[in-house]
Amino acid sequence: MNRLMGLDYGDKTIGISVSDELGWTAQGVEVIRRTTSERDVSRIRELIQQYDVKELVVGLPKNMNNTIGPRGEICIAFAQSLQETLGMPVHLWDERLTTASAQRTLIAADVSRKKRKQVIDKMAAALILQGYMDSNSKG
Repeated sequence: MNRLMGLDYGDKTIGISVSDELGWTAQGVEVIRRTTSERDVSRIRELIQQYDVKELVVGLPKNMNNTIGPRGEICIAFAQSLQETLGMPVHLWDERLTTASAQRTLIAADVSRKKRKQVIDKMAAALILQGYMDSNSKG
């Protein structure tokens, strides 16, 4: 099974998750504070090597009516850039409501606002990756 990495690409951060070696579960591993494209991609490359990742899954924020807005266009460009720079498969996955879902889960677990802010992006990345893996394991 190829190990996957999920990315929740935001304005200020990139949430990172990886699959387990069997491809059953996704775990959040890190939140990258965005600086420059070169540094961001360099850190992603380090994590790809560390976890022996073979494919990437980038969250695609679609509008509720299934259209792609400005934020979605930015994510598509990021995914294409990663594919060209890293030379590996990059998949886009509809991430509608993943951050909201992560937020609700953390609130239900009574996690403080400060701690939520620190983990929300990697949790959203894990939800993106888990959704992608679940959809590809059916059938």
